Amino acid sequence: MALQGPEELGEQVEEPEDLDDQDASSISPAEEITLPPGPGGEEDAEEALLLPWDRFSAWLHCICVVGFDLELGQAVEVRQRESPGKTSICYLSFPDSNSGCLGDTQFCFRFRQGSNRKSSLGCFLETTDRDAPPCLKGHYYGYVYFRQVRDKSLKRGYFQKSLVLISKLPYVTFFHSLLKIMAPEYFEKQEPCLEAACNDIDRWPTPHPGRILTLPIMGVVIKVHTHTHTHTHTLSLMRWRPIDGDSLVSIVLPTIHEVDLFRCFYPVFFHIQMLWELVLLGEALVVMAPSPAESSDTVLALVSCISPLRYCSDFRPYFTIHDSEFKEYTTRTQAPPSVILGVTNPFFAKTLQHWPHIIRIGDMKQAGEMAKQMKVKKLKNLKTLDSKPGVYTAYKPYLNKDEEIIKQLQKGVQQKRPSAAQNAILRRYFLELTQSFIIPLERYVASLMPLQKSISPWKSPPQLRPFIQQDFMKTLEKAGPQLTSRLKGDWIGLYRHFLKSPNFDGWFRSRRKEMTQKLEALHLEALCEEDLEKRIQQHTEVETVDLVLKLKDKLSQAEREQLPVRPGTLAKLRAHIEAVILALPEDLQGILHKPSSP
Repeated sequence: MALQGPEELGEQVEEPEDLDDQDASSISPAEEITLPPGPGGEEDAEEALLLPWDRFSAWLHCICVVGFDLELGQAVEVRQRESPGKTSICYLSFPDSNSGCLGDTQFCFRFRQGSNRKSSLGCFLETTDRDAPPCLKGHYYGYVYFRQVRDKSLKRGYFQKSLVLISKLPYVTFFHSLLKIMAPEYFEKQEPCLEAACNDIDRWPTPHPGRILTLPIMGVVIKVHTHTHTHTHTLSLMRWRPIDGDSLVSIVLPTIHEVDLFRCFYPVFFHIQMLWELVLLGEALVVMAPSPAESSDTVLALVSCISPLRYCSDFRPYFTIHDSEFKEYTTRTQAPPSVILGVTNPFFAKTLQHWPHIIRIGDMKQAGEMAKQMKVKKLKNLKTLDSKPGVYTAYKPYLNKDEEIIKQLQKGVQQKRPSAAQNAILRRYFLELTQSFIIPLERYVASLMPLQKSISPWKSPPQLRPFIQQDFMKTLEKAGPQLTSRLKGDWIGLYRHFLKSPNFDGWFRSRRKEMTQKLEALHLEALCEEDLEKRIQQHTEVETVDLVLKLKDKLSQAEREQLPVRPGTLAKLRAHIEAVILALPEDLQGILHKPSSP
């Protein structure tokens, strides 16, 4: 069954033909999603314009129930209309048969979106997709709650069903927490409770940053505080309570960047620094794990280990042989693409044997035991998925191994330090390592910004100077990562490799856009300081009309791109435009006061 807002109303809403048919060039985060800033306090005009089911669409694309049919295998039980990406959702919503997942299991997957998706009126996700790097555009996340229990009344002897939330938002912990509320209710009461859940979600406010959101769902109220940072948007401080009760339970609701790193990396934590390098450089990685939960958690941990740098390549937390990209990713006729795959099917041990870097993860439930020192293994030794846990690669790290973090984590295991503390230590280590690496790049890129005195209100804004690799490399001798990191090694070689990677391309695109917008904002502020009424006295009517049209374009750009101008700048610009128009003959005033056609 797939429940989606517009279908409940019987509206004719255009849907993608199939999410699997899209090519890689048009394909979101890390991808962490950067949301457009929304004003605090009262509901803004955009919220007021939302149509029925627009609020639902801001959080979810649809809710699916995937069952097992003896003749067809996995099947989406569809109501009224076909679910987008039906085949992908079917296979990605069930563990492989060898996983042996009894009881309740939660995991997530990610797959491509079709090209014909029609956006809802107030959906901020269009802005999100437009601003994301090309390889991060056009993906859905699937959040799965799979139940498998013995049932002698069924022919197979087991009840097998998944409740799946399909969304463009990467709030892994939030949606898994949501499923813990919804799934038990659904398995007990079936379809009616899902219809009620859809109606509840359609009353939720859209997830704008800087607000405390109250989210009612199936008799429970969730409170979420949204935060925004330069490159990220997070949900946190969730509290939930029964509507008719007073008890409050606080739960941290992080994004994709807040999985339990130590638990995920424990089987291979002697190699965490090398894994950080591989992810930083956008290398092709495959994670072979015993279950979808461990597969998806490990892939998300890898993606997050270079935070706050955004991972700008593709990643699939759970990948199957039925995925539409299976042939593309397993072909031996070309080098593997820049992607991180999580797999559980033993077939991949042979099919992906030509991949350069393979991580074998064992059962994470044994994380209380002491991990043994493991050398990096040769790829030819990886013959089956039953091979011992470890990292199989011929990669030679650029940086010397940091023994201190290994000793600190080992000591924590011996002293039975809480997992949350171990996770905090490892996350801080990755954060400091990434910041040490990225600060020299930030410093050099900031030097490409023209001086403010070069900005003239009557000339186009100056351009950023180009990024020249040789000039950047020269800065590393005196202002390199050695200023903030104790690690030795070939930092120069690491930077050279990084500058060719998708992560650098995505990072530089983002920084260049921010700096260009800053230049546009400074140019706009300079314009507002000019005495435009005095200036137009020296111009003809034609030149004055041309000035008004250009100023209107600047105002429209500032509002559309939300340029970082000082408070009051746009109001001052509107006043200038109005004053200039009023200085013109009445016939021209009437024309210029008409709203421009979209």
